[in-house]
Amino acid sequence: MAKDLIYYIPTGKYGKEDLINLLKSHPEIKFVSLVGIDLAGNDTDEKIPMSLFLKDMDDFFTGSAVQTDGSSVVLTGIATLNNAKLDMIADASVNWVIDYNVEHIDDETGKPVGTLRIPAFLVHNGLRVDSRSILAQSIDYIKAELFSLFKQYPQIPGLEHVNVDDIDDIVFTAATELEFWVKTPANHAEVADLSASQVMQEQYWQRTRGEVRTAMEQSIIMLEKYGLEPEMGHKEVGGVKAQIDETGHLTHVMEQLEIDWRFSTPLQVADNELQARIIIREIFRENGLEVTFKAKPIIGVAGSGEHTHFGLAAKMKSGKMVNLFAPTDMKKDFLSSIGYGSIMGLLKNYEAINPFISSTNDSLNRLKPGFEAPICIVTSLGHTPEVPSRNRTILAGLIRDMANPMATRFELRSPNPYTNTYIALSTIYLSMLDGIKASLCSGKSNEELLAELSKEAGAPGFYLETDRSYRSEHDVFEDYTAEERDRLFSKPPSTVWENMENIKKYPEKVEVLAAGNIFRPELMSAFIAGALTRWKTELLKRIIPENMSIVKECQCLHDANTVADYDLYIWEKIQSLRMYLAKDTFANKSLFTRIEEAVIVGDYEAVSQLQIEMSDKIGELKSAYSKYKKNMIHNC
Repeated sequence: MAKDLIYYIPTGKYGKEDLINLLKSHPEIKFVSLVGIDLAGNDTDEKIPMSLFLKDMDDFFTGSAVQTDGSSVVLTGIATLNNAKLDMIADASVNWVIDYNVEHIDDETGKPVGTLRIPAFLVHNGLRVDSRSILAQSIDYIKAELFSLFKQYPQIPGLEHVNVDDIDDIVFTAATELEFWVKTPANHAEVADLSASQVMQEQYWQRTRGEVRTAMEQSIIMLEKYGLEPEMGHKEVGGVKAQIDETGHLTHVMEQLEIDWRFSTPLQVADNELQARIIIREIFRENGLEVTFKAKPIIGVAGSGEHTHFGLAAKMKSGKMVNLFAPTDMKKDFLSSIGYGSIMGLLKNYEAINPFISSTNDSLNRLKPGFEAPICIVTSLGHTPEVPSRNRTILAGLIRDMANPMATRFELRSPNPYTNTYIALSTIYLSMLDGIKASLCSGKSNEELLAELSKEAGAPGFYLETDRSYRSEHDVFEDYTAEERDRLFSKPPSTVWENMENIKKYPEKVEVLAAGNIFRPELMSAFIAGALTRWKTELLKRIIPENMSIVKECQCLHDANTVADYDLYIWEKIQSLRMYLAKDTFANKSLFTRIEEAVIVGDYEAVSQLQIEMSDKIGELKSAYSKYKKNMIHNC
């Protein structure tokens, strides 16, 4: 049965009549869904009968077939209650996928009912307002700008082997690595056990077992059917060894995994990532396992990143592909001038990019100092061009293979599985363009560009900021103090509010992202407003209630017969923290209440500072109560 199913329709393979015939030959595909992506990265899904799509197919590409209520998605301040109509326009430039409901078998065909998911653009008042449009239009703009630069500067340092007049097209490539946690429902592992396993490196790249192995293998097989060309699945650093119940099944599963697939064009990569999350979540669920793509599902244990790779190539008129980052002599130079300009543009403008990478409480929970957290705006190239290296403590690193120049690319380590990849890639490439312009217009040699990127803080540069350092081959957490990191590599934001305030703090860097008037001011404002709404709502409705539960769970365990002086000392500290966090009196309001009141009056600077304090106090409370419990050796 399954062998007769089709899983995706490659772009450009079918004309209109062939497409109609294909869909008619697969009556199990009963619905069509136009998939638009709002500014928070949420995808739309609807069930349109296939008969309507086949009858009015042309209308789906003009926006006249499908409209939706834009006030119900994250287009804050754009699609309002009194002006909410959105037109949805199907995108034929990328692959379309078929989403099968294995729990709904069609009576006539005996096959699972399928929905053809067609990526789409969202249009409001004649303007495109969705994440996919921002990325698609940004790539078109950057490509045109690069062709213009190549005409002005045909001699590109480090690309002496490339005749720019022979360039037929510029190809943008990207890829993401998807990390996630998986567990059995209702079973929990102790944070201490998870932390110990992580430190002792007991899980990384270990053999998967039982239902986890089955789900991993099924996921990779299914990704291959959908044309994503999976390259690897493996255990990540987090997790503990599962237990086996009396039936032979695994219980208390708590593991971190990673699945990767082949690179593609930026728009297709972002679409693929969305489909991969759907596939992985559904297959693991079918195997009785829960999946979370949260960046930091367990505080104190390794979070899940989504390292994002990006590159730039030229397709020559001969058909040959040339990597524009890779220098003519791989043993002499790390990069071409385009490569140096790209990484400098990303690093110089990252304070304005970061709000669009890390826009949630969850994302910033992961981005804290320690255990390879990519919080410092700094790169690593390697100690010498002849010996490529991988520094896991920096923000963005160079990846190169001496035997394969086409593999030369950068890896940005700060995104997480819920980062809006469409907008993230758009901001990455727009910042790269700014650096490429600076590097080519400067007339600097490759040696001079390397010196600029490698300069010490305090040394003036033609492009990079004087008081900052941008390259380090050291472990930035072991070899620098916290004060040195903040001074050299910029102080990272601690809250969503602090991160969004960088948009106001660095207007000249925001202008880089607004180039071409694609990521328009109203779109940026809508993204920020939506992020702040989620930040406030989560604080009030999830984080404070969860912390209140932690406070209430810290109960007295000692009695008069067994109590020790240490118990009394630490219990007094616990009680003090509990009162400070959660107990209102006539004289003083609790920290939780002060946060709630600050949110109500709109004092978000105060909310941000109080959130930091709450996080610190909760950490103190959990640590103190853990010590207190460990000292209990008698029952009350």
